[in-house]
Amino acid sequence: SNTTDFTNPSTFILLGIPGLEAAHVWISIPFCTMYIIAILGNFTILFIVKMEPSLHGPMYYFLCMLAISDLVLSTSILPKTLSIFWFNSREIDFSACLTQMYFIHCFSTMASGILVAMAFDRYVAICDPLRYSTILTNPLVAKIGLAVVLRGSILVLPTSFLARRWTYCRTNIIPHAYCEHMAVVKLACTDIHISSYYGLSVVFFVTGLDVFFITVSYIQILRAIFSLPTKDTQLKSLGTCSSHLCAILAFYIPALFSFLTQRFGHNMALHFHVLMANVSFLVPPMLNPIIYGVRTRQIRDRLFRFFSHKGT
Repeated sequence: SNTTDFTNPSTFILLGIPGLEAAHVWISIPFCTMYIIAILGNFTILFIVKMEPSLHGPMYYFLCMLAISDLVLSTSILPKTLSIFWFNSREIDFSACLTQMYFIHCFSTMASGILVAMAFDRYVAICDPLRYSTILTNPLVAKIGLAVVLRGSILVLPTSFLARRWTYCRTNIIPHAYCEHMAVVKLACTDIHISSYYGLSVVFFVTGLDVFFITVSYIQILRAIFSLPTKDTQLKSLGTCSSHLCAILAFYIPALFSFLTQRFGHNMALHFHVLMANVSFLVPPMLNPIIYGVRTRQIRDRLFRFFSHKGT
């Protein structure tokens, strides 16, 4: 009951999408479809890069890192959400809730960092192509990957520690489909300003810096492209960046829209906030393998060869 007094509940109750309980089964269809596409698509990217020696390079290593982060991110959310929609399995253990919260925000931070690394890769490839292989060596790619993982892991860790530290004595009902950070800490009966400010500062620090670095990289890239002598070479160079630009838009636009509606859309219905929060985490993992599969000739050719071989 939401009127029962208790301290530090052993379980939380996830409501799914409040106000749309009658439509949960119908909502689960596009959600499940997006999840299946994300799983199949990202595993396909990993398989193709592993099997094709010509793809063993920095750009595709970063793409594999993005695929892994997308797999973990979507799997952190969707199975529990679908169990709510299909089986009315709303309970989640307190520790499992904090773990889910950590994985969601940790791997979304990592995905943002990987997009910055991919922007650096494109910058070197276009602005300094003769030194590409000497600058982006395998050890440097490994160090960049490690830095991205450490940044995501360390920056997000205090949010879970702070959430565990609070006393929960109002209700254990979370009006959300997953353990979203602010949806959880708002249930605490103590002052949660530290959690709120820290979470906000991480969002601005991570997103702000990453968008800044990506913007600076692409300003330099566009200057280099438009200084090329012919239109054909300009379009060819721009085409090598198109997949990454689409991935950036697919990641940041839904996330920014969800963030703005949650912070400033107080007149909007709760179910709209929850739907947008889910979509912002589900769309990028689904779209990224499609974008790179369609726009990257080497991946597309390897995929065609694989299926034509199987058909033969």
